[in-house]
Amino acid sequence: MRRSSSFPPAVGDRELVPGAADGGPEAAAISAAPIDMAGMLAGAHHPGAGAVVLFSGEVRESNRGRAVAFLEYEAAIPLAEKMIAEILAAAGEKWGLHMAFARHRVGRVGIGDTAVVVITASAHRGEAYAANRYIIDRIKHEAPIWKCEHFTDGTSEWGNNCNCHAEFEDTEDGGFCEL
Repeated sequence: MRRSSSFPPAVGDRELVPGAADGGPEAAAISAAPIDMAGMLAGAHHPGAGAVVLFSGEVRESNRGRAVAFLEYEAAIPLAEKMIAEILAAAGEKWGLHMAFARHRVGRVGIGDTAVVVITASAHRGEAYAANRYIIDRIKHEAPIWKCEHFTDGTSEWGNNCNCHAEFEDTEDGGFCEL
């Protein structure tokens, strides 16, 4: 199948994200700037993809019964970007993705703001959903990104990045299942 130059190559052809090879957006990016979900989604279309799944992790106003004022993220950025790129590549190979993107914020992130976005595109929805879940769970569990919750009572608490092991376990096929 001949591809338009406005679409990136499929996984295995060269890359998972449009423009990465020519100075465009990186597949795995960490930044203090707000995440442009609309822009990310606009770049996630591919002629071979029948499904595009977007996950957006938002800052909520309460956690475990405590009122949250804001979150603050710190990261070992070069290492985190490398690890996330490896996670994206693994998901791309496992599920035959046409594209996979992940963006994560650092710094202060307010209530209702987006802290992380993962987008996957594949021929069918099952693969796009499974890959998306796999990517976000691995990012939250493995990437050197640390979250500090600042509560409205003036206290703060580091950690609690991932509850994926409490809810899900890895299965033989690399997916996750509820416990």
